[in-house]
Amino acid sequence: LRQRGNQYLEHVREGQPPVLHFEYEMLADARTFPKPVNYALVRIVPPAGVKIDAESRPYVIIDPRAGHGPGIGGFKDDSQVGVALRAGHPVYFVIFFPKPEPKQTLLDVCEAEREFVRRVRRLHPKSPKPAIVGNCQGGWAAMMLAAASPDDTGPIVINGAPMSYWGGAWSDGEGDNPMRYAGGLLGGSWLASLASDLGAGTFDAAHLVQNFENLNPANTLWDKPYHLFSNVDSEPQRFLEFERWWGGFYLMNREEIEWITQNLFVGNKLFKDKHSGGRAMFDLREIKVPIILFASMGDNITPPQQAFNWVADVYKSTDEIKARGQVIVGLLHEDIGHLGIFVSGKVAKREHTQIVHVLRSIEALAPGLYAMEISEKPGKKGEVEYEVSFREHSLEELVKRINRFKRVDEKPFEAVAKVSEFNQNAYDLFVKPWLQPLGSETSAEWQRRFHPLRSQRWMLSDINPFAWWMGPAASVVKANRKAVAADAPTRKVERALSDIASASLDYYRAMRDAVSESMFFSVYGTMFATGMEDKPAPEQPFEVDPSESSIIQETLHRIDRGGYPEAVHRVAYLVAQKGKPLPLASLELKADLLEDYAELLPRQSPEASRRTRGEQEVMVRHEPQRALETLPELVRAPKDRERLLQLIDKVTDDDRVEFDLTKEQLAMLAKIATVLGAKGAAQPKVVVRAKAAAPKKAMAKKKAKRTKA
Repeated sequence: LRQRGNQYLEHVREGQPPVLHFEYEMLADARTFPKPVNYALVRIVPPAGVKIDAESRPYVIIDPRAGHGPGIGGFKDDSQVGVALRAGHPVYFVIFFPKPEPKQTLLDVCEAEREFVRRVRRLHPKSPKPAIVGNCQGGWAAMMLAAASPDDTGPIVINGAPMSYWGGAWSDGEGDNPMRYAGGLLGGSWLASLASDLGAGTFDAAHLVQNFENLNPANTLWDKPYHLFSNVDSEPQRFLEFERWWGGFYLMNREEIEWITQNLFVGNKLFKDKHSGGRAMFDLREIKVPIILFASMGDNITPPQQAFNWVADVYKSTDEIKARGQVIVGLLHEDIGHLGIFVSGKVAKREHTQIVHVLRSIEALAPGLYAMEISEKPGKKGEVEYEVSFREHSLEELVKRINRFKRVDEKPFEAVAKVSEFNQNAYDLFVKPWLQPLGSETSAEWQRRFHPLRSQRWMLSDINPFAWWMGPAASVVKANRKAVAADAPTRKVERALSDIASASLDYYRAMRDAVSESMFFSVYGTMFATGMEDKPAPEQPFEVDPSESSIIQETLHRIDRGGYPEAVHRVAYLVAQKGKPLPLASLELKADLLEDYAELLPRQSPEASRRTRGEQEVMVRHEPQRALETLPELVRAPKDRERLLQLIDKVTDDDRVEFDLTKEQLAMLAKIATVLGAKGAAQPKVVVRAKAAAPKKAMAKKKAKRTKA
């Protein structure tokens, strides 16, 4: 702990630089932009022996600004940065500085990040659009960026990102995800304004870190230090590395923290808020690229409901997701905690590595909502190998699965938002005018120095004259210490007492969280029931009647319009067989087919292709007969019809495609040939047979060619 204190002081003297494990070079400092913000873009320098392909997709990683400094996405070798570098991708990192620029807002930050992405694109003109990776609060920053600049970003990967702040009811029992009740129990957002005014317009984000620590008192007060002391020969290095990041407390200005608390923590309206002219501030439906959501059932800071429920808030149904050409992939870990999503080496080797490897395949998915499943199998040399598959789900199914109360438990949070708004207005009117002039930079600095999380570090360091003896004493003990055997009676007693202490604190936490939850629903549930019961309930996804959905009606209205691209995708859905998981191998095979039949396939951008595929699937699902009958309207030119029929024949007769066509599929092929006026349409060329896979050498050549491309 003395070393931690010294490390903290040294880090502060250095200006609290990012805790990145990798070397980096500055590319753009947003403090010099027309609207300055305390952000910067850096390029990660590849370690020795790691080769980067400048034409591979670049990665831009955005770390959370939730009290700590930047770098957690790359603070060790097995991390998001390390995974992307080893895969040959250029990696860029968005860092930020300890002190905010005066009057900067999150909208200014979003604009700076848009400029960062544009600069990355200019550096890699021949590469696909950069993938944006957002961690925790960096996740909604990435979504804001993609919604504000839909033509500049590639796929979005958000890890443990809170997007729907009111969600959280998962399992039976009290105390589910207690952090979501904090805003209501504290009376709303006014405390953040109070802390900012006491800090002379600056909010000390160490308060946010303290909230995290209070969430699990057993770990904070006992388990963490006990694990360190009981493994004192091996644990200090890991402990000090993590504490260098965990103890790097940064600052926000009043405008930022008020926007976050009022619009996110309490208001839950990041993508519902109104901007000038009555338009939505950010419309997630404008995002044109796949979105990968990574969450964990063991995360009590950002539970899966907060990571996934926004999909149901933005889209009314599965059909709307498809009609808009959107691909959303969910990856759910069983038990890892919030920090483990970003810092765990096992998670980096498994989940983050597989996301990087299959990102190209995810772009090939048809529009819809998918679950990404990773299974393990023994490799040829004894190492673990992973297989990835994608299983399509409906939005209606997802919401039922992860929300125990059908989101009824979120209604009292509407009362919280009203109470918070009242308290905020009262504070702004009666307290703020006389408190603001009393705040000064000197008093704010002393408050920050004596914050419990800072003082517990510098008080136990070499600047404390009463701690002069610790360093020499520790050296003597380390040189002469003899560890007690693990099975010694005193060791057993020690572990038993430790378990009792930990269990006691866990019991306290369980009781505290249960009481908090009970108080919350007693107060705000009653408020909602008595004062807002006549307010219509929020719309929930359900099987939408096509006649009642504007997006479906607009799509069906275009059923006889289009061209060759629409015809190709419509035929694919008319013949498709649904309900089976889609292994990664199928997507890689599809890449081969796309390459071989390029002359027969339509030329579209990935975004336009996904939109077309989604619209055609909606048409085939709701109006299959009309979709078949109007197919000739899409290919009126004889050459287009011949081209389409030739494509069907070649694909269905390709030895690399394993077909086991049903009678219904054969009949549909015959109908398609008939409506297109093909000769001999009554005798389709396709026969029911299981085809052999392509020779291994040929497939290897194809794979090598794709990799090089």
